Amino acid sequence: MAVWTHVGPESIDTAGVLARVGDHRDGAVILFVGTVRNHADGRRVSGMTYEAYASMAGAVLAEIAHEAGARWETDRMAVVHRTGALELGEASVAIAVSTPHRDAAYEASRYVIEQIKERLPVWKHEHYVDGDSRWVPGRIPPTPGTP
Repeated sequence: MAVWTHVGPESIDTAGVLARVGDHRDGAVILFVGTVRNHADGRRVSGMTYEAYASMAGAVLAEIAHEAGARWETDRMAVVHRTGALELGEASVAIAVSTPHRDAAYEASRYVIEQIKERLPVWKHEHYVDGDSRWVPGRIPPTPGTP
């Protein structure tokens, strides 16, 4: 098996993502799915658009997944992030991890989602029920070599 990552406009097939992990050595297989919710910061949301710097996003997502794999000693990981227009309830991100023990699977998955929020060059544009929309402010990732 190998770490698998993808950034793109295709709907996320969560069963397909989950099928990319798992091994007879593993006692834990988990799947995290982030979905578009109907509210944010006290406002009613009608949908979301994700835009990405595609070539960079793919490389960064692979880097994040490989970091987690090395840290929690697994190559059984699949991570996908969606781009384009998404409706309420649609999956925007899915992370599947399998490891011999559950703690490592949970920790690796948590690391991946937190690093995605911190480092992945994907931008979120929220659309509201009242017709307004806004780009969600992101975090500025640290520059290597600076405090």
